[in-house]
Amino acid sequence: MDMKIPGDVEQELESKGGVTALMEKIDEDFIEERSQIHKSLSNPLRLKILALLSEQKLCVCLLKEMLDIKDSKLSYHLSVLKEGDFIEGERDANFMIYRITDKGRKYAP
Repeated sequence: MDMKIPGDVEQELESKGGVTALMEKIDEDFIEERSQIHKSLSNPLRLKILALLSEQKLCVCLLKEMLDIKDSKLSYHLSVLKEGDFIEGERDANFMIYRITDKGRKYAP
């Protein structure tokens, strides 16, 4: 390395195979997966949805009423949670019913 770093840091880095060896230990797939989880759960509204669904399955009409939000906003947040596999939905006649998944339960407040 050309840059000046503290001797003890350099010595430990060398004992572990250097910068290249250290960088190879990073699991890119794990990092990407965790990043997506954090993005999905970074919005307080999505956490509220998870909290509600951790108590019981709910239809969109109830979620809309409870959260006091517009259809388009709720639809967006539900799709983010659904894409992340935190919730799943099924149609029951004219109703869309959402429930939390095992993964969603793991991260629910």
